[in-house]
Amino acid sequence: QVELVESGGGLVQAGGSLRLACVASTRTFSDNDMGWFRQAPGKEREFVAGISWGGERIYYGDSAKGRFTISRDDAKNTAYLQMESLKPEDTATYYCAATPTPGTQYLYWGRGTQVTVSS
Repeated sequence: QVELVESGGGLVQAGGSLRLACVASTRTFSDNDMGWFRQAPGKEREFVAGISWGGERIYYGDSAKGRFTISRDDAKNTAYLQMESLKPEDTATYYCAATPTPGTQYLYWGRGTQVTVSS
């Protein structure tokens, strides 16, 4: 079992930045693919970004390309999502996810952190 705890959400004006962090309670964090998803009220969950174990492969959803950057620090058991040029439509609850089997469906999920972007 892996526990994921997100932090870094908050209220920011349009055009601003936030950095989300996801700390994992596992000794094998470096073996996990990590991902970020988001869900706005009344909408389906949306893939934002993913990073493979070792950080060699990185993927972004269309809404994140060019504005968001995913990274990881295996020494700190932490994955990050740097968000720039935020827009009101980025308002959502952001979730961290992990899978210990690379390339497979995410198995573990955090409880989320709220991001609100005001216009």
